[in-house]
Amino acid sequence: MFGGLTIGEFAQLTHLSVRTLRRYHESGLLEPATVDPSSGYRYYTADQIPTAQVIHQLRELDVPLADVAKILATEDAEERAGLAGEHLRRLEAELARTRAAVLSLRRLLRPHDDNLPVELRSIAARTVAGVEDVVAQDDVLSWYDEAMAELDAALAGRSLLGPPGGRYANDLFTDGRGTVLVYRLVADPPTVGRVHPVHLPPTELAIAVHHGPHDDIGVTYGRLGAWVVDHALAVDGPVHETYLVGPRDNPDPAAWRTEIGWPVFRLAAS
Repeated sequence: MFGGLTIGEFAQLTHLSVRTLRRYHESGLLEPATVDPSSGYRYYTADQIPTAQVIHQLRELDVPLADVAKILATEDAEERAGLAGEHLRRLEAELARTRAAVLSLRRLLRPHDDNLPVELRSIAARTVAGVEDVVAQDDVLSWYDEAMAELDAALAGRSLLGPPGGRYANDLFTDGRGTVLVYRLVADPPTVGRVHPVHLPPTELAIAVHHGPHDDIGVTYGRLGAWVVDHALAVDGPVHETYLVGPRDNPDPAAWRTEIGWPVFRLAAS
């Protein structure tokens, strides 16, 4: 007589099918507590319920069988969490890419629902406190966070004269690597670590405001570019961004507002 839960009872308690539990057994992920040698019936214990559910969730996230086995075999809780965390971070990155693609496609497929006002604005020369470096496109977000933290520390206690801004060289987009500048406008910019005064020359900008998170900011860039072409203007220099409202101001992505500014000049009539 074998004690414990039958595979049917265990399936009900874990909300997993009998077929799934058999597959976990055959792959070596979840051995029954006992198996009747004559009938082959599988019996489980209540202590195995969390393990079965962990396996199910990992497989739902497409974690490979070999990695599931490695996670289960790790007795140290911190190490086990670290192994699972690697897969979670990968999935979160894939989810972010999927979300960005969905948002962009929705806007691209319904262009008439998205009116984009554009303004031509003359910007006077100014000297700002900035951090500047050559950055790979894939590293821009992490580099930006570090640079802004340095700016915050260097400018602590000073009066800020406007929202933060950024300037992005064209080759960052064409070649995947280019010069990036982030800055704050203050009186008498200091030199502290990587923070130093940067002179920004006067420029004429075609400006549009991107609303919401940056997942689909590429669509706003494209529509601003189309406006520039339609108005016989040409891009002349690095892209400017001004972060009117960002995550540092409001945790709600729907509230974020980013000005995109392309330095332009008017094409001569042919």
